[in-house]
Amino acid sequence: MSRAPLSLVLITHNAAGQLAACLESARAVVDEIVLLDSFSEDDTVAVAERFGARVAQQAFAGFGPQKRAAVALAKHDWVLCLDADECLTPALAASIAQAMAAPQQPAYRFARRNRFFGRYLGHGEAYPDWCLRLFDRRAANWSEDTVHEKVVLLQGEVGMLAGDLLHDSAEQIGHYLDKQNRYTELQAEALFKAGKRVGMAKLVGAPLARFFRFYFVRRGFLDGAAGFAHIAIGSFFAFVKYAKLMERWRRQDQMQ
Repeated sequence: MSRAPLSLVLITHNAAGQLAACLESARAVVDEIVLLDSFSEDDTVAVAERFGARVAQQAFAGFGPQKRAAVALAKHDWVLCLDADECLTPALAASIAQAMAAPQQPAYRFARRNRFFGRYLGHGEAYPDWCLRLFDRRAANWSEDTVHEKVVLLQGEVGMLAGDLLHDSAEQIGHYLDKQNRYTELQAEALFKAGKRVGMAKLVGAPLARFFRFYFVRRGFLDGAAGFAHIAIGSFFAFVKYAKLMERWRRQDQMQ
């Protein structure tokens, strides 16, 4: 096969502070940049246009639907989907270029390394955080999930690429907590609409099991205070998600 042309696809909202680094890390291995922006109020669109991106705007429809809409805007069938706070390492960029020279699989995943408390974590749930982000849209696409969306492969097998995707979630801790709180709202609402209920066993057990798995089994303790904080916050918000779901059902039951 000849080299497959590749589109870089992103969804954005007020991402001007990190977008340039993301686009710079990938520009050498992609043939176009496509941005679907949900009406940013900062310089996100201006930054994207400086990199020659094609920009469209659409009200945010949930992560899965928004990413599907962005993929549909690409000129090429092969797409690389990144978030504005992610960057390719040189090793990963080289792996992507090599894969596109003669694709052997319809989709590829690679490891993501998450930055937290000022350092890139190497254990727990933070690494390796495997992500399927490079795919042929004729064989795969994003799910319709409004949160915790994933790429669903319709045919073929997933290949693996060397190199890391760096996720720079370096915002202040208050902003990070606000973001996790918004995510749990979406998660609880999705579970409620699907008719899912939980009891005390799930409310208490899920956060504890999550902490044990990532802190001890996957050795998050090796990342020191940053690793503890990352896993503790994730476990706490697992509790918050189910508490919000229980609250929705309580309100629903009281109305009947």
